[in-house]
Amino acid sequence: MLSPLDYFFGLFSLDIGIDLGTANTLVSVRGKGIVINEPSFVAIEKKTRRPIEVGARAKEMWNKNPKNIMIVRPLRDGVISEFDITAAMLNYLINKAHEQTWVPIPRPRVVVGIPSGVTEVEKRAVYEATIGAGAREVYLIEEPVAAAIGAGLPVQETRGSMIIDIGGGTTEVAIFSLGGIVISRSIRVAGDELDEDVVQYMRAKHNLLIGEPTAERVKVEIGSAYPLPQERTALVKGMNLVTGLPHTVEVSSIEIREAVSGSVGIIIDTVKDALDDTPPELVADLMESGICLAGGGGQLKGLAERLTDEVKIRTYVADDPMTCVARGAGRVLEDYNNLRRLLVGLERGSTRH
Repeated sequence: MLSPLDYFFGLFSLDIGIDLGTANTLVSVRGKGIVINEPSFVAIEKKTRRPIEVGARAKEMWNKNPKNIMIVRPLRDGVISEFDITAAMLNYLINKAHEQTWVPIPRPRVVVGIPSGVTEVEKRAVYEATIGAGAREVYLIEEPVAAAIGAGLPVQETRGSMIIDIGGGTTEVAIFSLGGIVISRSIRVAGDELDEDVVQYMRAKHNLLIGEPTAERVKVEIGSAYPLPQERTALVKGMNLVTGLPHTVEVSSIEIREAVSGSVGIIIDTVKDALDDTPPELVADLMESGICLAGGGGQLKGLAERLTDEVKIRTYVADDPMTCVARGAGRVLEDYNNLRRLLVGLERGSTRH
């Protein structure tokens, strides 16, 4: 039987689902949906390490900040690299979620998405950082599970389903049946690697030095994994490495496709490797249901067509792929009794493998 205090918290507490991503952090509130979508950036004072700005405003300062301010990405490859700064970012996001509700209780119950390949230490870091940010209870869920739930895949049914979740730091490949992961792969090749590929290509082919924000913009505008019906071009501004002066180069989508081909190839090989280990009955199910692409990286032009061509299984992009993990985490809170077995039980001292 619930104590009066537990009953009170159950009525009025805020239930939050968080996609703690390398590139973006999204927050879903039960009953309201996605309320926050902020870049995972924090601007801090170098001397005091005090956070000044969090999210979009911090990202705007990226590579433009004065010497006394440092721009930090506290998550790398889907895991915490700066513990205190991550806790400060989470605290900011949780408080911001509170501002958008009438709920007066400051200690919410939180479900956080984590990559499936993280270590016990990394899981504990996420848990402690979220508790430190003011959560009353913290539950962890593997990102491919949350993404599949958010994308509406029938993960609890007997027929197989498959998701490829390409984030900023990690790519998660998982095949589900009967509410569990049958086959999974997690690699640290994703959106950030594609951006770095563009940086290196521009340096090697055009003697042009550009930053990651510019590379990300070019990737989004004209990047592709498969020939486009109509190839496109974009102007790229940077510094000429020969003259040391500002310079502008026009590049085509064909060039950017060549630039990212290595990382895209690694992702495709990972998908093939997962399918190679999949039981034949589940492969037959996937040939009927298809493969779902989620995450920001899943929006790369032509990637679904390239995967369909390479693995001979229809591949499609989920509705609103960037929010799948956050929406899935939120759905776990809405249907906690039926979906709780999909959570990683770290808060109870045990972790599911």
